[in-house]
Amino acid sequence: MQVEIKNPRIKCYKCMRPSSTCICKHISPFHTKTRFIILMHPKEYRKEKNGTGRMTKLQLENSEIIVGVDFTNNNRVNEILINEKNSSFLLYPGKDNFNLSVKKSSEINSFMGNSPHIFILDGTWPCARKMLTLSKNLQKLKRVSFDNKIKSKFIIKQQPESLCLSTIESVYTVINLLKEGDLEQCDTKGFLIPFEKMIEYQLESILNPNNKNYRSATNREIITKNRYKKKSERNIILETES
Repeated sequence: MQVEIKNPRIKCYKCMRPSSTCICKHISPFHTKTRFIILMHPKEYRKEKNGTGRMTKLQLENSEIIVGVDFTNNNRVNEILINEKNSSFLLYPGKDNFNLSVKKSSEINSFMGNSPHIFILDGTWPCARKMLTLSKNLQKLKRVSFDNKIKSKFIIKQQPESLCLSTIESVYTVINLLKEGDLEQCDTKGFLIPFEKMIEYQLESILNPNNKNYRSATNREIITKNRYKKKSERNIILETES
């Protein structure tokens, strides 16, 4: 018995978004000296439409995505780690980390080496902590971090803290700091454009009263991220019956 699917939603299999909101025309990949390895939690992998890890990969030629939770015995991760030509680091916040925001150019170059590989945990903060807790090989890596003084533009997703950034925003910040340290010479001017366009498309969809994906009998208001709520209160859309 065949089931006929009426009006199937056409999808772009590059950016993994509906064709109507495809961001591929805004993708401008460039090369970095640093290789970025995005370790993506399976839950994040399933959120293909709004996930910024995949978007980051599309923007960076020298990058890759590895999906998993415990990377202790992951062949690809360990292949990178055992390569003596590589200098591997984990981008993760912490007081005792190598803070790219406060280091001099000479210190950054000396610490990062000639072939830096930066691992990034892509998932919610609870998922990222679990990934690190389970992955014994990642725990041994030197850690790098930065001082973030800006609020995330990811207003369609609630973050646990006001200064928490999405994956693409974090990588953008790191690359610019490496540029200041003379480790990178790439042009990052348009790096966040696909991210900004995704948010723009999403907001248009949310605020469109004719959008069938949202209840029509509601007044929709975008809540600005001045306040960071907890648990069940973390909703970007405030819906009140009209």
